[in-house]
Amino acid sequence: DLACFNRGEYNQATSNKSEVESISYILYPDDSSPAGRELRLKQEYFFVAAGLGSIIRSYKKRNRSSSLHDFSRRVSVHINDTHPVLCIPELMRLLIDEEGMGWDEAWNITVNTVSFTNHTIMPEAMEKWSIDLLKGLLPRIYQIIEEIDRRFKEDLTARFMDDGKVINNTEILKDGYVYMAHLAIIGSSSVNGVAQLHTKILKNVIFKDYYRIFGYKFNNKTNGVNYRRFLLAANPKLSRLITEAIGPNWKEDAGELKKLQVFKNDSSFLEQMANVKYENKCRLAERVKIKQGVVLDPMSIFDVHVKRIHAYKRQLLNVLKIMHLYNKALDDPDSLRGSQTFIFGGKAAPGYHYAKIVIKIINALSQKIEHDPIVNQKLKVIFIENFNVTQAELIYPAADISEQISTASKEASGTGNMKFMMNGAITLGTLDGANVEIKDAVGDDNIFIFGLTAEQVMSYTSNGGYKSWDEYHANCDIRTCVNQLNSGFFDNMGGEFRVLFDSLMIYNDEFFVLRDFHSYLEMHDKLQTLHLNQKDWNAMSLVNIANSGRFSSDRTIREYADWIWKVRYRTIN
Repeated sequence: DLACFNRGEYNQATSNKSEVESISYILYPDDSSPAGRELRLKQEYFFVAAGLGSIIRSYKKRNRSSSLHDFSRRVSVHINDTHPVLCIPELMRLLIDEEGMGWDEAWNITVNTVSFTNHTIMPEAMEKWSIDLLKGLLPRIYQIIEEIDRRFKEDLTARFMDDGKVINNTEILKDGYVYMAHLAIIGSSSVNGVAQLHTKILKNVIFKDYYRIFGYKFNNKTNGVNYRRFLLAANPKLSRLITEAIGPNWKEDAGELKKLQVFKNDSSFLEQMANVKYENKCRLAERVKIKQGVVLDPMSIFDVHVKRIHAYKRQLLNVLKIMHLYNKALDDPDSLRGSQTFIFGGKAAPGYHYAKIVIKIINALSQKIEHDPIVNQKLKVIFIENFNVTQAELIYPAADISEQISTASKEASGTGNMKFMMNGAITLGTLDGANVEIKDAVGDDNIFIFGLTAEQVMSYTSNGGYKSWDEYHANCDIRTCVNQLNSGFFDNMGGEFRVLFDSLMIYNDEFFVLRDFHSYLEMHDKLQTLHLNQKDWNAMSLVNIANSGRFSSDRTIREYADWIWKVRYRTIN
């Protein structure tokens, strides 16, 4: 750039500088265009190369040696999803080109250094890069990937010579693309899912051929959350109440929360818990009024749905439920038992149009209810702007109901469900992700489960047999709500919600929103009835808090340290 500048080529000099700076200017911008995809690939390689370079420099300095022959005994590189998978060929490049190792030694070190966690089974998150793009941008990296693929298929052919299907399903390079999840599994010593159900699906469905080949690599590490942040720090009044009841040891060992079980029938303790919940709801209501100018009633049920906006997470199912309640209230204002506040929040990917429309319909529904004097005393809808950890620390302690309603089999684990649980919210959800393990922890009577199972969803997906029009014609409540998406129910929206109607009716409701609608309404109604009995509700809330210790990230980190990274687990006071 300086040479260009000195020659008077000022535009060229600044252009080069701008192009380089763009790599780290905004992380993972919209990649729906060829330029966006190229920038994303540059970013992924940039962070991988910088990270490995830093690790190796640190390793050599600490060990006072230029040799990397013991590298895998002292270093673990953990891949979360497919974005950092280029670290496998990049580590191979460094070991072969920079350190002068042979292929076999470099490969042995690489595989034993790297471990891989899959966090989602959604196809769009299983990255695949155009061979032409990757080869053009990173020619040496592509050469190494090509050789990894060649050697893998050669070995596979010897083992599964009569089964070409296995080879075709597991090769890294096919159909003009580089399949990054395949590279991750082949180049790692460990492959884990993040909930028991998720890992089962990885083994038996998504990566079943790899499980045949590398069964010893696959394992489960159920997610956990930092309860010191999301309970101890975020909910200080509840934390003080817990400490007064069972002592301070739970702050070091989340398993101690189990001791709260003895207070399940203690009316005085349960009443104190309810008072804390009310104060937390007041705290959230005050913040919302200041930030968004919206008044929330802390005496109402806070029904909360905060997570990334995505079709499989089914915010649309929740919207249709609220539309149904609105329709009922118009017919009979007394049909709603008590006041209900529906709180949404979450981010949408920059290029994900569907998610943007979901946010828009939530806000449109909020406005429609707000301006209806018949309904607005019973129902309230709000979308929390700029949902982040700071907002979350106010929302989780204030929630009465935790909406965990993803299509069964689609959510790997979830962690919001755990944060809500440890703050005493009752889960309304499907048998998906970590909901299954929450149900195991609290028992059937302390969670509200509805909808298709993962097996049923996968059966429909594989074999067909589901027709959303059948649900539409069979259920007048569904028919009314779906028609309202496309009928002028939302004033001045100009048909913007047609995309939601089409997702359900034209594209056959890929995420079974209509199929689960009736059972969702039933369970929601049961929750409303239960809430009228505050003693039983508070007892259920306590059972959730008492059994949330197993979802501490302490347990998760210990399992990774013991079984994958093979390092000593240390407690820092």
